[in-house]
Amino acid sequence: MADADVIPIGSGGRPGRGSGRRTTPSAAARALAGDAARSKKKRRQTETPVEATADPVTAVPEAGVPPTELPKLDFAGLERIVRELFGEDGERRVAQWLAFLRRRVTGDYAIDEFGYDADLTDQVLLPMLRPLAEKWFRVEVRGVENIPGDGGALIVANHSGTMPLDGLVTQLIVADHAHRPLRTLAADLVFQTPFVGELSRKGGATLANNDDAERLLGRGDLVGVWPEGFKGIGKPFAERYKLQRFGRGGFVSAAMRTGVPIVPCSIVGAEEIYPLVGNIASLARLLGVPYIPITPFFPLLGPLGLIPLPSKWLIEFGEPIRTDEFPDGAADDPMLVFNVTDQVRETIQQTLYTLLMQRRSVFF
Repeated sequence: MADADVIPIGSGGRPGRGSGRRTTPSAAARALAGDAARSKKKRRQTETPVEATADPVTAVPEAGVPPTELPKLDFAGLERIVRELFGEDGERRVAQWLAFLRRRVTGDYAIDEFGYDADLTDQVLLPMLRPLAEKWFRVEVRGVENIPGDGGALIVANHSGTMPLDGLVTQLIVADHAHRPLRTLAADLVFQTPFVGELSRKGGATLANNDDAERLLGRGDLVGVWPEGFKGIGKPFAERYKLQRFGRGGFVSAAMRTGVPIVPCSIVGAEEIYPLVGNIASLARLLGVPYIPITPFFPLLGPLGLIPLPSKWLIEFGEPIRTDEFPDGAADDPMLVFNVTDQVRETIQQTLYTLLMQRRSVFF
């Protein structure tokens, strides 16, 4: 059987598409190719080079892929939020906080021999007190120029208010106005209380004894003492602004031995924050504390009764009393120590009366 002729699939026996015999595109293919080529050429002529107009935050797209923009950071909005939260100096305060956190993480901070952590006090503890003093108590300060700018000095103040907030506020006022840290002398009970004792040491407090006081004063620190102790802060509201005994004058002998001046400090306003109208003595003895206070709001209102009343505060620092002019051994003379102690106490008492007359009302 003779070989049959193989006729390619097509019209009228002519070679069809895909037969492999035709080497040039068909008319339809050339038309399509022409349209695509003309469109591509037109795009090349109208498009701007990527290098000239590329946005630094815009990804360069591949062919046929729509461009995708990366999210832009709104730094202006962030700065506005910081200013609203922290005021005009918000950026500085945020930077200080970040630096503080870095120091805490890396351990790049110092604690002195008494346990004082200046970095923690300046960045955390005192800022927590500032709104209370400035907005709630509206403290008015006088006589800051009487606080020495350098060298040791002993600030002696009256004590009141059921809770020792006057000591904390005085520490803040000295730091903000005299720009010096105030190392406070506190009772044994403060350091025997869990958490409070450790936090007090970090905040600059130390045990109220002559040895520690003389060491601090001798090295040039500013030291604060409230000689009335618990008798002052725990006295009834009916005895407000009447100073209790100043003890045996141990603070005066410490000042005499180191030759530093004594700065009397009078505080008006702290008596009214927790008006003490009673004391649960039996419970106080059971717990080993000086007193369990009863105020018009505590314990009647529970935790709400611990909110201090917004009394108006006046704090005045009097003229320094020099001790460097006393002869050697003056600190061992009990009569001389008693006389100087009484002089400091009387100065504070008279200033309290003057400030009370100047204050328009308890809360204004």
